[in-house]
Amino acid sequence: MVYPVNINGEAMELHPWGALFWKDQNLLVISDVHLGKIMHFRKYGAAVPQAAIYENFKRLDALYESFQPGTICFLGDLFHSHINKEWELFEQWVHNCPAALELIVGNHDIISPLRYEALGVRLYEELQRGPFTFTHHPTDSPAGFNISGHIHPAVRLGGNGRQRLRLSCFFLRQNQLILPAFGNFTGSHVLELTATDRAFALAEEEVIPVSY
Repeated sequence: MVYPVNINGEAMELHPWGALFWKDQNLLVISDVHLGKIMHFRKYGAAVPQAAIYENFKRLDALYESFQPGTICFLGDLFHSHINKEWELFEQWVHNCPAALELIVGNHDIISPLRYEALGVRLYEELQRGPFTFTHHPTDSPAGFNISGHIHPAVRLGGNGRQRLRLSCFFLRQNQLILPAFGNFTGSHVLELTATDRAFALAEEEVIPVSY
């Protein structure tokens, strides 16, 4: 179930898979998919099921069907490393996706930009849209509010019986929103909340607000 939230005066929706939808712009924002990583693991002997390769594409399709965005913007690290067989699946997905596609280049995006451009994917170092600056790495934005990825943020929750639970999250600071990693097998980095921060933890099919 999506969680409605106001980000810098704009109506947004947070999806429990880690996607952000900006209603007024009909824009779906996703970060750190890391396509190709599962195939990379399998190549070096990791016991990852073959079916896991298709999971990211199934979720991308489901998000498109749910939101019907005019544009999908990837906040970097769309593909994990060099081209492997998952690139062919990505090409098929692009050809079947009706939305315009944008990629803000991340540190893992080492595949030639010519390949993306041949598919009609528009590439940017950063992108200014309305009151937001979209980047891969979190940055202090002189223009206003920064929306980024890269960190793979998570929050650690505790219970009365000393239970500890680590969940991926959207991490909201005063002038910055950091998106969770969308891809499978990406790992996460716990960020400590301060009194001025908020997190929106991802728990199965729910988004759970968390504060200091």
